[in-house]
Amino acid sequence: QVQLVESGGGLVEAGGSLRLSCAGSGSISSIDTMGWYRQAPGKQRELVASITRGGNTNYLDSVKGRFTISRENAKNTVYLQMNSLEPEDTAVYYCMMTVRTWRSLSFGSYWGQGTQVTVSS
Repeated sequence: QVQLVESGGGLVEAGGSLRLSCAGSGSISSIDTMGWYRQAPGKQRELVASITRGGNTNYLDSVKGRFTISRENAKNTVYLQMNSLEPEDTAVYYCMMTVRTWRSLSFGSYWGQGTQVTVSS
């Protein structure tokens, strides 16, 4: 059993900042990639940022220079610092972790419950 719990979403004015957190718990043996996805009404889910266990990062072009993803391996936690927020960033944000459990020989993807980020103009 693996559970991901998100926090940090909310309402913010354009130009403001938010910090999202996602903590994994349960039968976690190891975590490879962590990432953040978002889905806005009427749009497809898109990868916002990802980070490998070694710290290599990848970002959606539209958030480069504004968002920063980081991880704290000892706490099974991934963060997304979002600065200079724009109305176009409004979406439900989901964290994802690729996890190997104690009883599994392979990795599987697990998802958080989603947290709403709303940026007003």
